[in-house]
Amino acid sequence: MQLHGYHGRYLKVDLTTGRSEAVEIDEVVLRRFIGGTGLGTWLLLQLCPARVDALSAENPLVFVFSPLVGSPLTTSAKFAVMSKSPLTGRLNDSLSSSSFAIAGKKTGFDAIVVTGRNESRCALVIDDGEVTIVDAGAVWGLSSRETEERLPAEIGSGFRIASIGPAGENLVHFATVSNEGRHAGRGGLGAVMGSKNLKAIAVRGTKLASYAHPKELTQYAKDLSQKSFGPATEKYRELGTVSNLLTFNRLGTLPTRNFQEGSFEGAAAISPEVVGETHKRTRASCAACTIGCEHIFELSVDSSSPEGEGTGSEATAVGVRLEYENLFALGPLCGISDPDTVLRASRLCDELGLDTISAGGTIAFAMECAERGLIDEPSLRFGNGAVLLETLRNIAARKGIGALLCRGSRAAAEEIGQGSAAFAPHVKGLELPGYEPRALQTMALGFAVGTRGADHNRSGAYQVDFSDRVDRFAVGDEAVPLAIETEDESALMDSLILCRFLRGVFDDRLAAMSEMLRLVTGFEFSSDELTTTARRLVTARKLFNIRQGWTPDEDTLPARFLEEPLGAGASSGAVLNRERLGSLIAVYNQARGWSSEGWISETAQRELQL
Repeated sequence: MQLHGYHGRYLKVDLTTGRSEAVEIDEVVLRRFIGGTGLGTWLLLQLCPARVDALSAENPLVFVFSPLVGSPLTTSAKFAVMSKSPLTGRLNDSLSSSSFAIAGKKTGFDAIVVTGRNESRCALVIDDGEVTIVDAGAVWGLSSRETEERLPAEIGSGFRIASIGPAGENLVHFATVSNEGRHAGRGGLGAVMGSKNLKAIAVRGTKLASYAHPKELTQYAKDLSQKSFGPATEKYRELGTVSNLLTFNRLGTLPTRNFQEGSFEGAAAISPEVVGETHKRTRASCAACTIGCEHIFELSVDSSSPEGEGTGSEATAVGVRLEYENLFALGPLCGISDPDTVLRASRLCDELGLDTISAGGTIAFAMECAERGLIDEPSLRFGNGAVLLETLRNIAARKGIGALLCRGSRAAAEEIGQGSAAFAPHVKGLELPGYEPRALQTMALGFAVGTRGADHNRSGAYQVDFSDRVDRFAVGDEAVPLAIETEDESALMDSLILCRFLRGVFDDRLAAMSEMLRLVTGFEFSSDELTTTARRLVTARKLFNIRQGWTPDEDTLPARFLEEPLGAGASSGAVLNRERLGSLIAVYNQARGWSSEGWISETAQRELQL
């Protein structure tokens, strides 16, 4: 039977030996795990040793495409990077949008699995299925942007490149994998690349997947593109995700000064409305996207400085992409209200290859430690923009205070001690994104049980809190199935892969996803079967973590969120009861069909049919 939407195989490359092979993927696996993060989880369950060191040669790094990649469907040019995370020690997947996804799938594979460690600094080149490992010494030390500019001189033109910056080379535990100005940011997969001496992966190809119903697919894609211009995506087009900043501040859910408060007195100064008046702003789109949510602000930099900072005699204008998460993490979380500083910090993270959320969260934690006298860093204070920029550079180089912070807030707290673990802002080692859990308590549950750690993309439970279905300050058991629904939906969308900004476009999201799969692959999914598939994907992720050493104690939040009332803001005084969170977690686990503590039975494991 001919496969549609897939090539039916993955490429496995061993950087130690230089050998590569094409491995067949059974159609049953593709139907049960779809693609993207689902297929990537299945591959890691097959290939990743239990309790492996995340920075060892044996830890596989997986680039995964999906059946929708290359199709005319809007927002489908996405790929997942997956591995065991050096930051969390648990499963990590990070998604990115760019032409790398389209070119990668054209190599003739549904995924690329990289194992081993090359003895020299190298780049992996995949040209229509032909694999070459080339020397990358000439681009080592460069940013991903510079690598994409210079590497084609060594390998030829027409390739799409994903690469790491200096932070990945130096094995910073929250280093990114970047491509075309986009970033697979969370969890430190750039460090996994760096541990393999792998600077970049370059892909080029001509192999196209077929579609089960091409004419119907073309018409469906046209209709979907038209809907994507509607009111459901208007705020992303007009202001981008940074539009959330003032809303969250008004509601008292904007994490400020390391989650001590829920609103920031300087929020207006860094809002997109104000920054847009002082900095030229343009809009852009990801590859194959009709929404156009990227908002890029012009920043004057000195091209003679190493990271393009300053405004000296060689000043030039560059564009900085600003999203809510880097705005929150490098602004209010660190007490910074100067827009130029936030823009410079965001650009610096991009140039160095640092995840903005973990970078901001870890530095904010260090600022509080310094203010409490737990570490001897007199200048490391909330609101000090110059020290924020300096600390970002030190983290990427693992120098000075950066040697302490380069492994994230959890590891830093373990070294600092003195009770600092109570306010280190992480779950399972992954720093919290910009949602205050005491004032968004369904989201608190999503953070606590998340297999990747504290994560707003793998659990959309904040949608429940911002609705009228729960009291966000005192959620009950009724919130659990609603939280599960958002988690299941994310698992499906990240396996297809589609941008979650399309959610509001669909009247019936399960029916829409089923129809897209039918048109592309020919697989017929009822809504019930797709729901069962989503549960399977989440259970598979949990099983991976169990094999890597997960225990129930990890499914919690730092003591700050369970013992301290929230500080200033509209949600001031909000508290999250430790016992109540524990009860919600037990209900969640039972609803998933796991034990009350979160263990997966042998029967449930067999049902995965791995």
